[in-house]
Amino acid sequence: MSDTRALPVPEGLVGERVDIGVARLLGVSRAKAADLASTGSVLVDGVPAAKSDRLAAGAWLEVSLPEVRPVAPPQPVPGLAVLYEDDDLIAVDKPVGVAAHASPGWDGPTVAGGLRAAGHTVASAGPEERQGIVHRLDVGTSGVMVVAKSDHAYSALKNQFKERTVDKVYHALVQGHPDPSRGTIDAPIGRQRGHDHRFAVVSDGRPSVTHYETREAFRYASLLEVHLETGRTHQIRVHMAATRHPCVGDLTYGADPVLAERLGVTRQWLHAVQLTVTHPATGDPITFTSQYPADLATALTRLRDL
Repeated sequence: MSDTRALPVPEGLVGERVDIGVARLLGVSRAKAADLASTGSVLVDGVPAAKSDRLAAGAWLEVSLPEVRPVAPPQPVPGLAVLYEDDDLIAVDKPVGVAAHASPGWDGPTVAGGLRAAGHTVASAGPEERQGIVHRLDVGTSGVMVVAKSDHAYSALKNQFKERTVDKVYHALVQGHPDPSRGTIDAPIGRQRGHDHRFAVVSDGRPSVTHYETREAFRYASLLEVHLETGRTHQIRVHMAATRHPCVGDLTYGADPVLAERLGVTRQWLHAVQLTVTHPATGDPITFTSQYPADLATALTRLRDL
């Protein structure tokens, strides 16, 4: 059950932004207040308010605080390597089988929990189970992720991902040979009807743009470098499957199980190899890179021998 606070806008907050006013009234961070506004939890005169709206004299302010659920103790995550760390952010190499954060139906290891268990500080901004997390990788996708350590960094990095100013580079091993070998897939993605956890190219989906280029062609598959312009759930997997070139091992989206078995692949061959963001403190670009994990590297070696 959520806790709702309702009161008239105090005189001292008239003209202030909603996120600033809520932060001062409730004693939470401005980033937390902005998150509440983005989820429709802040009402002004009964109408959902955006974080940048201004508080008017005589307005009635209502804020619904989410139920505080007990968070499982942080658990160590074997293989979660730190690539870079400073006072504002930490870049990690996420292994396969690890979620970015806790969520309904997932009680396995998480990046957020693994960092805390290892003694690292993460930002307090964001919902409790997602504090510090500014973007995600699928459980079955490995590679580089960045996590905020300060509330300022959380807000700055979240905005960069929202405004698509980050550069995300993936390598994907896909079945067959895309034609053309270099191109752009611009097709909207939404939930697949009748499947809660699958997505598809659908006419009423969210705009989704994927750029790809063939790095190496093999007899049965192609290694692609992929740049994401948007960041939809399963975007690369869905777009490649829609072109009839699913990621090797991605049985959810139609990959050939025989080829996957021959290569020893038990998940989609997809790896986040590079991430460039603007550092929240310096304003300079900073790039993090990740090498292929053993299972993906071994699959490539076997593929070259076929």
